[in-house]
Amino acid sequence: MGGINVFKIFTENKNPVRENLVHKPNTHRNGFRRSLFHHLRRLVSGNKIDGGSRTVEEDKVYSWLYTLAQSAKDLVFEYVRSTERGLSFTEAEKRLKENGPNIPFQHTYPSWWQLLWNAFLHPFNIILIVLSALSYIASDSPNGCIMLVLVFISVSLRFYQEYSSSKAAMKLSEFVRCPVKVQRCAGRVVQNELLVQVDQRDIVPGDIVIVEPGDLFPGDVRLLTSKQLVVNQSSLTGEFGTTEKTADIREDQSTPLLDLKNICFMGTSVISGGGTGLVVSAGSKTYMSTMFSNIGKQKPPDDFEKGIQKISYVLVVIMIIMSTFIVLVDYFTSNDLTKSILFGISIASALTPQMLPLIINTSLAKGALAMAKDQCIVKSLAAIRDMGSMDILCIDKTGTLTMNCAMMVNHFDSWGLPKEEVLHFGFLNAYFKTEQKYPLDDAILAYVYTNGYRFQPSKWTKIDEIPFDFARRRVSVILEREWTKKEKTRIVITKGALEEVLKACSFVEHVDTGEITTFSTEDQIRILNMEEELSNDGLRVIGVAMKRLDMQIGSRQAAYDNSVECDMIFLGLISFFDPPKDSAKQALWHLAEKGVKAKVLTGDSLSLAIRICKEVGIRTTHVVTGPELELLSHDSFHETVKRATVLARLTPTQKLRVVQSLQSVGEHVVGFLGDGVNDSLAIDAANVGISVDSGASIAKDLADIILLEKDLNVLVAGVERGRLTFANTMKYIKMSVVANIGSILSLLVATLLLKFEPLTPPQLLTQNFLYNVGQIAIPWDKMEEDYVKTPQKWSLKGLAIFIFWNGPVCSLFDISNLLFIWFYYGADFRERDPEFVRAAWFVEGLLMQTLIIHLIRTEKIPFIQEVASWPVICSTVVISAIGIAIPYTPIGSVMGFRSLPLSYYGFLVVLFAGYFTVGQIVKRIYILVYKTWL
Repeated sequence: MGGINVFKIFTENKNPVRENLVHKPNTHRNGFRRSLFHHLRRLVSGNKIDGGSRTVEEDKVYSWLYTLAQSAKDLVFEYVRSTERGLSFTEAEKRLKENGPNIPFQHTYPSWWQLLWNAFLHPFNIILIVLSALSYIASDSPNGCIMLVLVFISVSLRFYQEYSSSKAAMKLSEFVRCPVKVQRCAGRVVQNELLVQVDQRDIVPGDIVIVEPGDLFPGDVRLLTSKQLVVNQSSLTGEFGTTEKTADIREDQSTPLLDLKNICFMGTSVISGGGTGLVVSAGSKTYMSTMFSNIGKQKPPDDFEKGIQKISYVLVVIMIIMSTFIVLVDYFTSNDLTKSILFGISIASALTPQMLPLIINTSLAKGALAMAKDQCIVKSLAAIRDMGSMDILCIDKTGTLTMNCAMMVNHFDSWGLPKEEVLHFGFLNAYFKTEQKYPLDDAILAYVYTNGYRFQPSKWTKIDEIPFDFARRRVSVILEREWTKKEKTRIVITKGALEEVLKACSFVEHVDTGEITTFSTEDQIRILNMEEELSNDGLRVIGVAMKRLDMQIGSRQAAYDNSVECDMIFLGLISFFDPPKDSAKQALWHLAEKGVKAKVLTGDSLSLAIRICKEVGIRTTHVVTGPELELLSHDSFHETVKRATVLARLTPTQKLRVVQSLQSVGEHVVGFLGDGVNDSLAIDAANVGISVDSGASIAKDLADIILLEKDLNVLVAGVERGRLTFANTMKYIKMSVVANIGSILSLLVATLLLKFEPLTPPQLLTQNFLYNVGQIAIPWDKMEEDYVKTPQKWSLKGLAIFIFWNGPVCSLFDISNLLFIWFYYGADFRERDPEFVRAAWFVEGLLMQTLIIHLIRTEKIPFIQEVASWPVICSTVVISAIGIAIPYTPIGSVMGFRSLPLSYYGFLVVLFAGYFTVGQIVKRIYILVYKTWL
């Protein structure tokens, strides 16, 4: 965070004071060299994300804010070129034109036609379109039309998904549409100060803003004055609670950025108190803008998408080589160039797994419908497939692992012993309190009622109430009880933050004698140590105190203020806990069984996170906090993230870096479950972003999956369906490529031997069409239980090896079929009966391609140890029957087939028995060598 970064933010508006502060000799030159080296290094490294370092934009913001936090107020005015009276209207308008509207970041989103064009420009779509055009040229309009329909489905689905996700960042406008009180100055001779209402979009650096309870800070603000100012920063930190801010302090570099007392950040809100502040950063230069600068940008393609692209390129090369070679071979045998070209086009079409887009999208849509029944909305279909590959699930603790409510645990006196009196007075305070009811009050009442205590609140009468505020952080009720007509007791009961309750106490009850003694320093240290121990166990603690009041003579009631909260008797502590969900431990255990490791990424305290993780079974041997991560080097950061299971007190950008580190360095497929604004960056960056229906709007918009119920068991089912979807997709890809390549190699050999085409172009396209229709049932196939127990990832190398092992098996039996026809039937293939050969090749080839799914879909012996689902069985039977029947129909006669003798079908039974036997042997050897199948 050197000075050069502070300077770079304001290159447009140079300031001599600022330049003297931050510049050193040759800084510009050295900065240029570092910048050049940085860009070269990024090019060499392949632009991999470095999760351990801040971006250049973040460094600029950090340096600027730290400089202002450490500077005196008069120097701060110099830095932003403002005055104690504020900006003039003319100067403010000028700056607004120079800097643009005050929105968190400026990002140009692609138009709808750009997204449509990007969806269209996919290698597989180009292949299908080219083949469709060639099919029309070859007078095969039905096949060309089918391929165009498949392209339309693929492009439409991708366009819809990308168009929806690109609009998510627009939700940030919710932060910038409200009026702000601003101090401006006006007058030509004498400058007069004026308070005006300005839309937040029109705020500029240098403006002086006045904030009150409920206001949002319109930019990053350096406080000028403050009065009991309490701010809610949960939108940035994710940690429940409030932060006190003060103008009368000068911070140092060791303070974490979000803990700076004199800096308030855009998007945070005022809870209580008020003050004035100088806007030092607005628009895209705020801390919030660095958080959301990546939203709306396209994610890099995952391994599956990259694998599909590479397959497309390989298929193009194979099609060009094979089609060209077969065209040349056919031409030299037939001397008919037009006929040979049409045959080559048919070969290219047969090589393409034309149903791949439909198979993938049907599998994903089927999974989405199944997850919808489990109260889960799938916005991005590809996320289902990614869930099957997910091996790490990052979880935001609150509301996900826990019930997001307070449950009372225990009540202690000042010596740490359970005491009913503490609960009694705490209950009376919660019972009679009427203003600003909090979950802790409900927890106390529920504890008393469910445990059978009889405190008889009806015998007490409420006289007055001193409500809670964030300056005192306690609440008091004044109660009166009538013992007899002449004897009454009036007391004040106070409960709240322990430190604040202790400030109001002067006495404490002795543990042994029960006498009221003076509250000593030793008592305070003992009580604070007790609180620390409870906090380390993940419990939230409040204090309870009381004192008797003098009765007002001649009047039953009197008005009280907070001056009554003094010289009180400290009674004890009440502890609370946000309990884990009953389903969380079971769900995490099931995820671990399936190879998905859980990591907790939370903005809450480390002690609370550890307590929850122990309750739900997450290991806590390796834990770390956000401030500790900030101090680590790049390598240490990645190593720590890899080992840690609990990461607490994380800022939103730190959550993002953790996810990116796991993805880029650990090469994991990461899911992130969160529901707050502070989780949005991590949700957007994760391979599978998950939010809940009650989450923040932007979190839901960026998520791929939205849970209607905060139940991790839904994710367990989603992982299983993701792996089933992945498996069925891989079945089709491997089976289709193996069958198609094997078939084309067989056609090449047959063409060389027969000196004529084993199938005419219409016959080959009809065979290919029937085979493709038969594969529509694959998304409804089932999968072996062992397969869904481990994460599944795409491997192009594994696919190539799979084809190398299994492709020749198909070709071997295709050639065996050819040799059987040649030698058994003794036909003179060069001069007579090509219709018989083509009919036999058509039937055998179609049966081979239809039955291969049963061999590939399982590691076990097909039809004996494992049977496919009934839709796949029905599809196999129907397509096989159609293929066998065609040569006997008028359609077969038109296509150039003739009927086949029954003896040939007897041979096919033997042929396919041999194929399944040899295929199963090859399968077992392959599994022994590579320890996997699909």
